[in-house]
Amino acid sequence: MKRNLFAALSGGLFGLGLLISGMVDTTKVQGWLDIFGAWDPTLAFVMGGAIIPMAIAWRVAARRRVAVLGNALPEPPAQRLSTRLIVGSLLFGAGWGLAGLCPGPAMASLSFGGLGGLVFMLAMMAGMGIAPVFNARAPQPKTA
Repeated sequence: MKRNLFAALSGGLFGLGLLISGMVDTTKVQGWLDIFGAWDPTLAFVMGGAIIPMAIAWRVAARRRVAVLGNALPEPPAQRLSTRLIVGSLLFGAGWGLAGLCPGPAMASLSFGGLGGLVFMLAMMAGMGIAPVFNARAPQPKTA
């Protein structure tokens, strides 16, 4: 029960931050990504406002054995680049640049994004459903 309450509070705070920062406004996001055109640097402050506290949180979490609510902390992610990571990052960035939305803002924009927001969300969900099929067919990376 306590975990669900904290998850709801965290999700609500995240959504409020997206709304206040303008991350749900596709034209603002595309303006941030348009560095050779009408570049809008204001989202750099949003990125910094997210990266700095997260860097501190990772440092604090590295010293802890359990999470604040008593659950085990997950293992840190691998620190190596893989083809899947690079291709996934490129696809994510291309989708973000074309649509001006990524998963969090896409969910937040469902309430006001109209047909475009719904189409994006359906396409994103389809991609998430198709990805395991491609991953299963891909050659497995060699481990050293």
